Parts: sequence; C-alpha cells; structure tokens
Amino acid sequence: MMDWLRDNIWAAWLTVAAVLGLAELASLDFTLLMLAAGALAAAGVSAVFPGLLWLQIVVGLITTAAMLVAIRPLLARKFHHGTELKTGSAHVIGRTGTVVKEIHPDGGGSIRLGGDLWTARPYDEVSTIAPGTRVEIMSIDGATAVVYPVGDSLHQLNTPQPTEDPKPTDPPQG
Repeated sequence: MMDWLRDNIWAAWLTVAAVLGLAELASLDFTLLMLAAGALAAAGVSAVFPGLLWLQIVVGLITTAAMLVAIRPLLARKFHHGTELKTGSAHVIGRTGTVVKEIHPDGGGSIRLGGDLWTARPYDEVSTIAPGTRVEIMSIDGATAVVYPVGDSLHQLNTPQPTEDPKPTDPPQG
C-alpha cells in the first residue's frame, strides 16, 4: 500500500482536493475550497516532482494561504453580502402606495400598491388618512397594511380633533 501511495501521491492529493471540494458544498464558507485549491496545487507538483513530499506540502500551504488572503474575501463579499431576498408580505414593507378609500381607525380603508389593492389601517389607530395621500407601509397585520403618510412624522398625522359646538345650548329650565 505504501509503495502504491509513494508512486501515486498525485492521486492522494486529488482525492484530498475532491473531498475538500465536496465538503465545501455543505459549509459554503469558501475556506475548504481554498484548502482544496492548495491540495490541487500539491497534486500538480507531485506529478512533476513525485519524490519531493516536502515541496508538495510547501506549495500546497503557500497556495492555500494565498487563496485565503486574496481570493476568499472577494468571493465571500460577492456571495454573502448581496441584497436580502424578501418573501411573502415582507417584500411590501417600506414601499409606498396611494390611499384609494379613506383610512380610519375603524377599518375599511384601502390603498393601491403597484397594481394591487390592499386593505389598510393607520399606524397610530386614531388618525384618518384622506384618499390621494401617499402612505408608506410600516408593517403587515394579517392581510391588512399598517400605514402612515409619507413625509409626515408619526405625531403629525391627520388626527381628528374634538369638535366644539359653536352655539352652546342653554341649560334646561326647571
């Protein structure tokens, strides 16, 4: 067995590279891939210099170190720091729509978001938002968008004010 391994060290290096490459598929960290590249470089050296195991190891280590320092950060940045994929109703949070039917705390309001019609309610539960107002979706509650007017801070919403009767009624005469 040792004689075969000594004569075919390149096959051992290729096996190590293949195992590391397959293990990389499970981790997706790009570290094992860089180690596999070092093993592949060692396999190349072993094909040319089969008797110099120390040279194969040194070339493999240098290749691995260079790949870890130069290539891995680029790959990691490219693949791990992309835009986040939002699925379900989360993809509408932060988008703006237009009020189609007056939104009031009691419900029944609706907004147009893109080409879709959504039921909506105000964020602060006391505001009334008029049709035509641009609103931003703050969250989704079931199938209802929780919205607030764009450009307005939350305390500046259209809050209904108590109405005062301009003609106070006289107290009853007894």
